[in-house]
Amino acid sequence: MSNRGGEGDNMTLNQMKYAITIAESASFNEAAKKLYISQPSLSTSIHSLEEEIGIQIFRRSQNGISITPEGKEFIGYARQVMEQYELLDAKYISKFNAKKKFSVSMQHYSFAVKAFVEMVKQFGMDEYEFAVHETKTHEVIEDVKNGKSELGILYLNEFNHGVLGKIFAENDLEFHKLLTCDVYVYMWKGNPLAGKKTLTLEELKEYPCLSFEQGDYNSFYYAEEVLSTYEYKRLIKANDRATMLNLMVGLNGYTLCSGIISEELNGSDYCAIKLKSGEKMNIGYISRRGASLSPIGQKYLEEIAKHKAL
Repeated sequence: MSNRGGEGDNMTLNQMKYAITIAESASFNEAAKKLYISQPSLSTSIHSLEEEIGIQIFRRSQNGISITPEGKEFIGYARQVMEQYELLDAKYISKFNAKKKFSVSMQHYSFAVKAFVEMVKQFGMDEYEFAVHETKTHEVIEDVKNGKSELGILYLNEFNHGVLGKIFAENDLEFHKLLTCDVYVYMWKGNPLAGKKTLTLEELKEYPCLSFEQGDYNSFYYAEEVLSTYEYKRLIKANDRATMLNLMVGLNGYTLCSGIISEELNGSDYCAIKLKSGEKMNIGYISRRGASLSPIGQKYLEEIAKHKAL
């Protein structure tokens, strides 16, 4: 970036800090209060930054502010720069031990949460600041693209790999396979079908299939469950794993999964039964193209690798 208005390198870092704070606030006024500067000064600084980098980061309206798609990408890079700067400052200038950060986003997988738990236990929370986001498929992709998370845990199969692979490439992301597994039916042990060794979709047709809601990106390709194009007789959308488990008990519902389950987190009242189908799930992680994994990211993946399908 060029120097404008006498702004030096420190001001460039300040501009990134300002932009990040605005992105995390409801308005310029709220951000200015957090930063202990005047609202006009903040607006001027951001306007100068937007002119310098040639993109509009924020849209202003009477209802507040919103981030543009280009702005989201910029904020993602800015967060990475600021985090690295804070670590350098802590070690070489301020001489104190700043907490290292690790964040992961994932589709709704109990085994991925379990791996996160085990990783946190090993590293401890004194030196590290952790974040885990169990969320929609599109948001997993966006979180990694924008630097909110180092890794995103999701799956590819024969149906969605072409479309999602194209999306990954367009967003400068890479998919790395961790394991391949069959498709399983996950249900409450009180379900009349729970005693069977295998199940078919025909046997399941009178029971509600439970699917995670994908919001504005409710495409078949973004579905967290395989066989998303199948015409289910009864289908219920839910937003979170706890609700899904409640619906399994209350309505004898079921969902399709990888067969990699965590009784420690979900309890022992549920079971996974193999579905008779030729479908396979390739579970893996996405990361920014060419980015090196942090030591803690590597440890997290090692913990995931310990979880095997049934």
